[in-house]
Amino acid sequence: MSGLVLGKLLAIIATVALGWLAGRLRWLGDAQADPARVLSNAAFSIFVPALLFRTTARVDLHALPTGILLAYFVPTLGLLLAVYGWQHRRQRQLGMVEPALPAVRAITVTYGNAVQMGIPMSAAMFGEAGLGIHLMLISVHGLMLLSLLTALVELDLARSKARQAQGLHLWQILRSTLRNTIIHPVVLPVLVGLAWNLAGLPLPDLVDEVLQLLGSAVVPLCLVLIGLSLAYYGFQGRARGALGLSLLKLFALPAVVLGVAHWGFGLAGLPLSVLVMMAALPVGSNALIFAQRYRTLPAEATAAIVFSTLGFVITAPLWLALLGWLGG
Repeated sequence: MSGLVLGKLLAIIATVALGWLAGRLRWLGDAQADPARVLSNAAFSIFVPALLFRTTARVDLHALPTGILLAYFVPTLGLLLAVYGWQHRRQRQLGMVEPALPAVRAITVTYGNAVQMGIPMSAAMFGEAGLGIHLMLISVHGLMLLSLLTALVELDLARSKARQAQGLHLWQILRSTLRNTIIHPVVLPVLVGLAWNLAGLPLPDLVDEVLQLLGSAVVPLCLVLIGLSLAYYGFQGRARGALGLSLLKLFALPAVVLGVAHWGFGLAGLPLSVLVMMAALPVGSNALIFAQRYRTLPAEATAAIVFSTLGFVITAPLWLALLGWLGG
């Protein structure tokens, strides 16, 4: 692994450690004030929507490489739905009722740290050409995964609400699900951004500057949030589950992407390497924001981010070696 990637990894760990120190010393208040949830709500309601709208409004839709995007997102979404369905089945077997749990675990397994770790990794390993492919993947990464997961979790919450309120009519349930899915801090800015993009409207300079400033806060805010969550919540007995999710993220997702992209779509060389290493990235901080949003397994998501980030030091060279053997 290159010095650039290791340096970035150390910077991430140091920022998370600073957040943990702030939590341990109660710089942002005691546990009753729950500053981690306040920061999470700020990220989910202000900073992430700004980033999503600006990205979708500015992306060149005609320049997106359809074949490469399909080679990555078909296996990724397939694994997402597999984990989601598997967790639903386990809940039924165990008699559990946690509507958001399947979606939270699905995002933990499939949503990688594509910005903080992914960009320097692609730049160091694959140069400008590889970085270009990686940035194309990032441009629709959140749109694809977060939008689908939001629809799934809101549907599960509506089903749970319907079971608790048996007098609720089907139309009321569907209307509530549709409203909560569209009027949502993730989906709405994506839809508005796409509409803006398709209309061919430029972003005014002032608006673009404001959105850029807000979006740039997502990365440091999320890293501090991971540290705060560690300090306030710990692992809460979720280390075993987090370890399993981390292994799926570091091994299962890149293996599925490699198989589908190489033998299904015929990719090789640089495009294949970029896709596989994108899939091999550790769990992204959006998994924690998603867990905080739906008050489900924040400790497990935090632990998975920490475990997978540390494990990436070992697994990344293994995937690079395998790609080299395949001629990537």
